[in-house]
Amino acid sequence: MILLLHHIDNSLKEEYNTKEDPTDLWQSLKDKFDHQKYVILPKAKHEWLNFRFQDYKSVGEYTSAMFGITSRMVLCGQEVSDFDMIEKTFQTFHPGNVILQQQYRAKGYTTYSELMQVLLVAEQNNQLVMLNHQTGSTGSSPFPEANVASSSQNNRTEHGRGRGRYRGGHGRGRGGGRKNDVGREAGKQKETACYRCGMKNH
Repeated sequence: MILLLHHIDNSLKEEYNTKEDPTDLWQSLKDKFDHQKYVILPKAKHEWLNFRFQDYKSVGEYTSAMFGITSRMVLCGQEVSDFDMIEKTFQTFHPGNVILQQQYRAKGYTTYSELMQVLLVAEQNNQLVMLNHQTGSTGSSPFPEANVASSSQNNRTEHGRGRGRYRGGHGRGRGGGRKNDVGREAGKQKETACYRCGMKNH
């Protein structure tokens, strides 16, 4: 009883200070706060409904959020199985990773922790893209190297054409040499390692 009264919230001590039996105190607290599950459970269900794997920057953050939601659901009497958590993960993969999702699903994982271990390894190997805005940014803004190559090629091509017109065709040979230079530069750009995965020539 001393321990219960010591750890109870200060605002409740005066209200329950007259309780002498631990069972009475516990039942009184239950009667007062047991209705909270009717507030917590709907909120947890709403979060679960809108919970998506693709919205998290890392597997660790996603897993932490997953257990935060499911633990509140379980405390309120709503069971969440490993199958439910695995399906939630697969169904909320980014649309661009459908093939990857199918490959993981074909493995037939039966526990959520087993799937998370595999996803953590994939994340470490830079094989998994999880954010919508990451995929969008890759498609919407070219790599800096591509900008440099494109700008260089445009400037030199226009410069070569200008000389050709002015000097009556003598610039064509020189322009061709510059085009070869640009081609070699473009070849070097292809050999540049990808900033995301480290691979070349893709």
